[in-house]
Amino acid sequence: MRSTRALTAALTVLALGLASSAAAGEKVVIAKRDAFGGACPKCELSGRKLAGAQFTGANFAGAALVGTDLRGARFMGSVFVGADLSRADLSGAGFMGANFTGANLAGARMRGADAHGVSFAGANLAGADLSNAAALGANFSKASLKGATLHGADLTGSLFSRAESRAADFGDTELRGSDLTFGRFDRASFRGAELEGAILTGGSFEGADFRGASLDHAILAGADLSRARGLDQDQLDDACADGRTRVPAGLTARLCNARLMVYVLPPLPPAPPIPPAPRYLVAVDVE
Repeated sequence: MRSTRALTAALTVLALGLASSAAAGEKVVIAKRDAFGGACPKCELSGRKLAGAQFTGANFAGAALVGTDLRGARFMGSVFVGADLSRADLSGAGFMGANFTGANLAGARMRGADAHGVSFAGANLAGADLSNAAALGANFSKASLKGATLHGADLTGSLFSRAESRAADFGDTELRGSDLTFGRFDRASFRGAELEGAILTGGSFEGADFRGASLDHAILAGADLSRARGLDQDQLDDACADGRTRVPAGLTARLCNARLMVYVLPPLPPAPPIPPAPRYLVAVDVE
């Protein structure tokens, strides 16, 4: 019903615009573009074709967008807390000041997405594809990333504290200065990843693959790397461990006073604003 009222309002605005332009003898060209603003919590938009859509200051908390085509969409200051975007296609989408806390993005395609500073805290990203995404300073704390693909992504300064990331692919990712504390990364791949200054304290890495990874100045205090694969002595010599650090047999962790590496990141988008009162927008180009 809510979606129907929104559609009716949009069509009314469109009809009035067309009538006015026709009366003036103007040529009207309708842009194939969707723009959404205001509040539409728990809306049902599953399976819709919304490629290139713009969500500005919108509240879609709890909405259903299962399998929706959102390629190239823009999410600006919008709230999708608890929304279901499982299997949605968000390839090339842009997120600015968006909040996806607790959202279901299982199996979603997010290749090449731009998600700097976005909150995915507690979200379900199991099996999601974030290859080559740019998500500096993003928050994945307590998120599920089981079997997710983040190959080649830039995750500099991101938070993965207590994240469930078993069997995730972090190959060739940028994880400089990221927080992986107390996360589960068993059987994850970090092949060729940049972990300079990353904090792995308390993390579990059973069966994780570190071949070719850079661990310069990484903090390994309390990390369990005893069953990790691909680690060599040179990597451990570049990192900083303590007496609680566990490493594979035959290797030695370098004990040192943990030093916090400080990275200057690009300015992150502001926190998502409070959505405005309910309203519905339609984008029309007139020539």
